[in-house]
Amino acid sequence: MKYALTILFLLINVTLSAQQYVLDSIEPTLGSLINREANTFKMASESPAFNQFFAKLDSIYSGKKDKLHIFHIGGSHIQADIYSNKIRTYLQNTNEVSQGQRGFVFPYHLAHTNNPSNYRISANRDLWQGYRCSIRKDSIAWGLAGVTAALRVYEDTIYLKSNHRNYTKKPYDFNKLRLFYNTWKNDYEVNILDEQLEFTDTLNLDKMYREYRFSSNIDSLALQVRLKDTTAVNPEFALMGVEFMNDNEGIEYTSIGVNGASFDYYQRAAYFEKQLDLYKPDLFIISIGTNDAYMPKSRFDAEKFRANYEAFIQMIQRINPECAILLTVPNDDYYRRKYLNYNTAIQQEIIMQLARKYHMAVWDFYEIMGGLGSSNKWYKNKLMPRDRIHFTYLGYNIKADLFMDAMIDAWANSTNRDKEELLTHYHNLDE
Repeated sequence: MKYALTILFLLINVTLSAQQYVLDSIEPTLGSLINREANTFKMASESPAFNQFFAKLDSIYSGKKDKLHIFHIGGSHIQADIYSNKIRTYLQNTNEVSQGQRGFVFPYHLAHTNNPSNYRISANRDLWQGYRCSIRKDSIAWGLAGVTAALRVYEDTIYLKSNHRNYTKKPYDFNKLRLFYNTWKNDYEVNILDEQLEFTDTLNLDKMYREYRFSSNIDSLALQVRLKDTTAVNPEFALMGVEFMNDNEGIEYTSIGVNGASFDYYQRAAYFEKQLDLYKPDLFIISIGTNDAYMPKSRFDAEKFRANYEAFIQMIQRINPECAILLTVPNDDYYRRKYLNYNTAIQQEIIMQLARKYHMAVWDFYEIMGGLGSSNKWYKNKLMPRDRIHFTYLGYNIKADLFMDAMIDAWANSTNRDKEELLTHYHNLDE
């Protein structure tokens, strides 16, 4: 889908306006494209893990200080972090104590691919080489992000900003920073350039990161990465991720995405599970699947898809058996812009079967947008670009609002909350 990535890059770099709820305003003209009755978290009410998740979410909504962590993983839709960031913004603006830390991110800019607009990590990108687990010819150590950026020259400076065009009520800050890299090599030293900044640091060789702890909260930092010995043979600093951390209570929403990624490709990230084990998410949203089925029907291996999906679910449960897991059905798409993709309906059936087996919930966006061939209607109404795989900025906004409506409906059912009260609260944030 290389041609699609260029379109997606253009979509990501539009001028963003403040976040607003859009479903009501588009209903008169575009409402016929959406199956609102299908917009639910199917089977959530039957899952003890979801009841536990909604009880915790409700506690935070009530103003209590608590921590809740959501992980969302997928392909290019999630790497772009448009609709996932809108969901993040809704949740982190729930009340005065709801904004948790920004958490784990990846400097996609250094890997020569599109970076979300809500944080910024920059350096001299000409000195870095990017590797994605979704590119077969690429080979390097991958961790939680599924992307790695490698530096092999003498030095460079990395500038980190936890805020860049985001819409939370309060800017993000951090008093701890984790730098994930190939700690088993000792080729490079990392220096903090602000001499006035007091800090301590420790190295975790098992999970492959260095953690810096600062004496005050900051929102930006400059790090110098320098080769220790210029005579070193084949030196390499392989950056696998960054985590902005603080002690705030509230909701942390971590999104992990790789353009072109499938279950097969994420399996290449040898350190994924090891680094995921650092966290105990309350909700894990799986939005992998589009790339697994982007092929002619004759080539799609349904049983392999089922096995890969089930293995991924089991990995999450090994880390946190109490975690609520939301399986999402991929959106309808066209193969090579002109062929209906019949594979998504097969995925839909498999995902529903796995949800029943493991007592999980399903958000079926394939059914919500209208099923087979519906992406062409969304395209004709300017909610998808020509590739009929990704979405326009408005399309992603609609998707985020549909997700929130479905989540609020399940939340209200689980806790006996007034659904309209919750809907009104989030729809009026307008951050």
